[in-house]
Amino acid sequence: MRPPHLPSPVTAAQAVAAAAVWRRLAAGRDRLSALTPVTPRAAPVSVVVPARDEEGRIAPCLRAVLADPAAGEVIVVDDESRDGTARLAAGLGARVVRGAPLPRGWVGKQWALHQGVGEAKHEVVVTLDADTRPLPGLVAAMASALEEYDLVTAAPRFICDGTAEQALHASFLATLVHRFGPVGPRVPPPPHRVLANGQCTAFRRDRMLASEGFERVRGNMTDDVALARCLAADGWKVGFLDAGGLLEVDMHASVAEVWREWGRSLPLRDTTAPVALAADLAVVWLTCALPSARLLLGRPTRLDLALLGTRLLLAGALRGSYTRPGPGVWLSPLLDPAAAARLTWTSLRPVRTWRGRAYRETGEPPVRSGARPGPPVRSAAR
Repeated sequence: MRPPHLPSPVTAAQAVAAAAVWRRLAAGRDRLSALTPVTPRAAPVSVVVPARDEEGRIAPCLRAVLADPAAGEVIVVDDESRDGTARLAAGLGARVVRGAPLPRGWVGKQWALHQGVGEAKHEVVVTLDADTRPLPGLVAAMASALEEYDLVTAAPRFICDGTAEQALHASFLATLVHRFGPVGPRVPPPPHRVLANGQCTAFRRDRMLASEGFERVRGNMTDDVALARCLAADGWKVGFLDAGGLLEVDMHASVAEVWREWGRSLPLRDTTAPVALAADLAVVWLTCALPSARLLLGRPTRLDLALLGTRLLLAGALRGSYTRPGPGVWLSPLLDPAAAARLTWTSLRPVRTWRGRAYRETGEPPVRSGARPGPPVRSAAR
């Protein structure tokens, strides 16, 4: 029997996890400034948008960047779409690159970006996903940030329709903050803990092509984090900056999509060592799920109540991550047990399908600097 003065193993583990979370959250008091509009550079920027079956949602993104004076060209890489994506993009005025057939071992987005960057004419490239809603000044601000960084990715404000969708989304978002801390840390994390958002990135074209960045992460489903960690390990200075005032994203159309799509990618299973992933999941269970579950059962401990208080403070901070924050953000802690379960399930049974394609799990990590990424792949002609 355990002596009465010793805490249970779960309580001891929860205390350790809580200390780690509080330390990460404390770093948020000294964050880098958010991106703001700047005077556009004299040199134009190439904007590359990878797209597969995006006819229903790409138009707002393209209209915005086509009207941006900093964008010297807008390239849409049509990744073998089965709808009218290419026709719509061309009709709006973008330059459409018909994507070549997907090579073996590649995930579609990396292949599309690889081709689009090869087609770009300008020194600086900004990539945007089709579900982004860039606001005036984003392209110039991303390009300007490259004076400080080698690779920049941006955290947006999210568009959520309805209380339930926002609650689940905010619960998933809170798990990221508990694991990695807030966006824009002043002290950069080690390469294996770098975060990124591939919905909006900026880099210098020639350096990215020389690094073979997209080739080295060609098989990763969480391509953005894999690329950032791979390049950070090479010595690139990676910036993950708050761009909420310049970028909005309408990621999902329903609660089911949030559960299915975001829940599959957030574990970062193919970019994180098994021990680190297990530790991350333990943090989520002990500091998010367990306090909420015990509260619902009417049996919270004092540490649970402290963690719930922290979680509510985080919910208040996360309101700024949404274009229309509503009650869903405040209700999100109640869904933390479900979010933890989803992350655990997709860590054990990763999903490798997207838009009608199924990818084999190779088990290969991103290729190290200087190593060849496999058989040479034809770059898109300029």
